[in-house]
Amino acid sequence: MEIEFWFSIGSTYSYLALSQLSALEKEHGVHFVMRPFNVRKLMIEQAGNPFLNNEKKMAYMWRDIERRARKFGVAAKFPVQYPIEEFVLTNQMAALAAQEGWCRDFALRVYHHWFVAGIVAGSSKNTTQSLLDIGQDPERVLRRAATESAAQALDAATDRARSLGIFGAPNFVVGSEVFWGGDRAADAIDFALSN
Repeated sequence: MEIEFWFSIGSTYSYLALSQLSALEKEHGVHFVMRPFNVRKLMIEQAGNPFLNNEKKMAYMWRDIERRARKFGVAAKFPVQYPIEEFVLTNQMAALAAQEGWCRDFALRVYHHWFVAGIVAGSSKNTTQSLLDIGQDPERVLRRAATESAAQALDAATDRARSLGIFGAPNFVVGSEVFWGGDRAADAIDFALSN
């Protein structure tokens, strides 16, 4: 049974959800298909990020992520730089990685370097080290991810996310059913296994 995992590198809650996917696959016999997209583009269309310019929501987000990271045993040092400035190219790399079958490993390393080592996601240092960590050639990946076709692939994924009704990240999608939020994996799995 396949469940689509729609995420965007730059989404803080995507890190927590992403870190749980392998264990959930083993436990429930499902497979998560990685679907990177540009969440910022959708947020701009919807009048922006709900956490920016709202100190109470931002403080809540960091405390919530800290509690959940501890609960799941996910390594993280708080706070991390947020929002990140340069993330489109990194998500184009993730889209390429999804096509080639190494997206999850790449995304996990990018988040690890961001949340644990403090190397900002989207930075050249982060992506280069993440690619090296998983045995990918940074020059090859950058060359392929920086093409117009890679940009179009990420735009197409973002258009598909929009058509599904996705408005944030992360999401679990079963057919046309969207389960928004990093804590909705169990609901998506239950729905997938019962339909």
